Amino acid sequence: MRLARLDRPLPDGDRLPHALYRAEQVRRFDRLAIERFGVPGIELMERAGAVAYRLLRERWPNARRLTVLAGTGNNGGDGYVVARLARAAGLDVRVLQLGEADRARGEAALSLTAYRDAGGVVEGYGTLPRETDLYVDALLGTGLERPVTGQWAEAITALNAQRAPVLALDIPSGLHADTGRVLGVAVRASATVSFIGLKLGLFVGAGAEYRGELHFSALDVPAQVYAGEIPAAARIDWARESRLLVPRSRIAHKGDCGHVLVVGGAPGMSGAARLAGEAALRAGAGLVTIATHPRHADRLNLDRPELMVSAVERPDDLEALIERADVIAIGPGLGRTDWGRGLWEFVRTLPHPLVVDADALNLLAEAPGSGPDWILTPHPGEAARLLGTTTAEIESDRLDSARRLQARFGGVVVLKGAGSIVHGPAPRVPAVCSDGNPGMATAGAGDVLTGVIAALRAQGLEVDDAARAGVCLHAAAGDRAARAGERGLIATDIIAALRPLSNGLAEADR
Repeated sequence: MRLARLDRPLPDGDRLPHALYRAEQVRRFDRLAIERFGVPGIELMERAGAVAYRLLRERWPNARRLTVLAGTGNNGGDGYVVARLARAAGLDVRVLQLGEADRARGEAALSLTAYRDAGGVVEGYGTLPRETDLYVDALLGTGLERPVTGQWAEAITALNAQRAPVLALDIPSGLHADTGRVLGVAVRASATVSFIGLKLGLFVGAGAEYRGELHFSALDVPAQVYAGEIPAAARIDWARESRLLVPRSRIAHKGDCGHVLVVGGAPGMSGAARLAGEAALRAGAGLVTIATHPRHADRLNLDRPELMVSAVERPDDLEALIERADVIAIGPGLGRTDWGRGLWEFVRTLPHPLVVDADALNLLAEAPGSGPDWILTPHPGEAARLLGTTTAEIESDRLDSARRLQARFGGVVVLKGAGSIVHGPAPRVPAVCSDGNPGMATAGAGDVLTGVIAALRAQGLEVDDAARAGVCLHAAAGDRAARAGERGLIATDIIAALRPLSNGLAEADR
């Protein structure tokens, strides 16, 4: 069977497509390629298997013993192609079949027959072989909607317990293609190669935990296939969003670069407001004032004199500060005592652009309202309080949770976490940030994000652009800081990386 000339699988990073799709959308692309553009289904399967095989030879060139775990659907069909090509190249190949091979239909059945005609043997699954250099996960694909059980769950659990690397075809088996939810148990892949369209579930929920190194191939389907579909979301990263920061005028002064007012820092929590303020300066704000509790106001900027600090006892004390501010960031260390509540109730009624975080979000949850020009930055726990639900429910479908938050509270919502989501009003599609790392799960990182977004908004970016660019700059700064290791990364390490990144110096110290 002739194999088409293929685009190469792409490594995780800048060259991955930015459009993210739901599984049903990708199935429509598949049908259009077949029915409207005359690409036979078996040809698409051959292309997918060839791309996967080429990737495994490049990624694991010393692998000689290959075990393919195959299901009965099209994902299994892709696996049979990999097995056939590997066997033809002289590799020691075993195919372990889950489900009855005779249940394979359509292109999967053709692929199975081609493998057997080439001399390949299909074994029923019993246990995993002890001596294997590489496993290929071709079990379940994107159509899974219910929890994995029985022999399938046993096989996936066994696969996760062994040491050899695993290449997942299209998506790790057991991972929901739309939400990234683990359906009982899922394959922890060393690498995943996704076909035709990038699946949303690879970037949200547990997707980043289970996908491993991500690769992609469009399988040479005609570009017109994608024309009629609006992506479910857009993948964003700093490499792309950095274009929003244009060079400054040679005659700019600090007033041209925006004045951020940070409101927060109850007794015992002054550090949160300080982190937000310093992050705003490092992200380019011309002026930053911190309105904080009188108990520590005179000490807050001792080692950062560029920050202006004002003691505020009551809401009225904010009036003069607000007149000079372009953007107000409220919430870091605000607390929920009468002091914090009073400041929040005063600020929430103002016409200024707002960035709302931390305890300001908790206070908003107690008395909900909407605002057209604010950016809300909840983590999953705060999102749960805002929607009157549980953190588990928020995490079960993060994109839908962000949609519900935006519909209820207006403005732009940043749902923080692995694959932070930015959801603004239609018609712009929601965005999922693919930068960032687990080291950023550290105290104060959210306060830094608040300052970064406020600074970009103060410098003139529109509300949705400020949220997207801020999320990506913050995440990229976390990645830069993590070059010294993720464990032990602290919020001030992220702040230190903001300046070179926002000036296009990301490569300077590599």
